[in-house]
Amino acid sequence: MNENIIKRGELLAQTVIKGLKSRNMNGYYAASKEEALELALSMIPEGSSVTMGGGMSVHEIGLVKALKEGNYNFIDRDAYDDKHAAMLAAYDADVFLSSSNAITQDGILVNIDGNANRVSAIAQGPRKVIMIVGLNKVCDDWDGAMKRARNVAAPINTQRFGLNTPCTKTGTCMDCKSPDTICCQFLITRFSRHAGRIHVILVNDNLGF
Repeated sequence: MNENIIKRGELLAQTVIKGLKSRNMNGYYAASKEEALELALSMIPEGSSVTMGGGMSVHEIGLVKALKEGNYNFIDRDAYDDKHAAMLAAYDADVFLSSSNAITQDGILVNIDGNANRVSAIAQGPRKVIMIVGLNKVCDDWDGAMKRARNVAAPINTQRFGLNTPCTKTGTCMDCKSPDTICCQFLITRFSRHAGRIHVILVNDNLGF
């Protein structure tokens, strides 16, 4: 990666970290996927119960693989016959892993969900939330973040899951009420009342959607 691009990413991350701090959330900068993995593991004590929402970024840095191979109680909902039970277990987990559909430069997190298990766990339940967020998800403001979540993240995810929604066909949000829509619940996290609960690792790379 070009040195100037790297420097620009680092400066952007520091702006977002400052914004997160003002909102009672913790932000961190990772120059690479490898650095992000090391940082995330340092936040998760061995023996912790850990689960996650559908965050591709968490997989991309190798965190899921490391947790499965390490001394952790990783609650893998894909291994559960009863998916609902796996989702409920997340609310009492020590650590919940996720990404964010978008984040503003001043630290507001924007997330959209279909089943609401991910956004509800971000909002309440797990003792610690660790988010892995590529700098490709940083937006100028709340309006831009919402547009990114609806017009970039959502259509790609509906295509990934093979859902029958208008955005699967058009690639952009049609504000639909399709039975397959994943734009059911919107979570705007502008402040955390619980200091030290939400941790956002900003990675100087393109991660997720």
